[in-house]
Amino acid sequence: MINIKFKMEREGLVKEGDTVHVSEKKTALNYSYIIEPAVAMSGCYKVNDRIKSREGVVKKIEHNERGYYVYVDFEN
Repeated sequence: MINIKFKMEREGLVKEGDTVHVSEKKTALNYSYIIEPAVAMSGCYKVNDRIKSREGVVKKIEHNERGYYVYVDFEN
């Protein structure tokens, strides 16, 4: 199990317990992920930390002065 943090700009796009689908973006050295349809975006992850599953479950949504953060668990 791997937990990935995503940045979400608006509240209410997903909720805890939701199953979400992600797409993968590859750069020369890193991978990043987007909760579809363009709900939230992850940071960059190295090849060793790449997620193999494209479906996960929202475990927590956190709000602070910088915005909303969605934590998603994936089977890896």
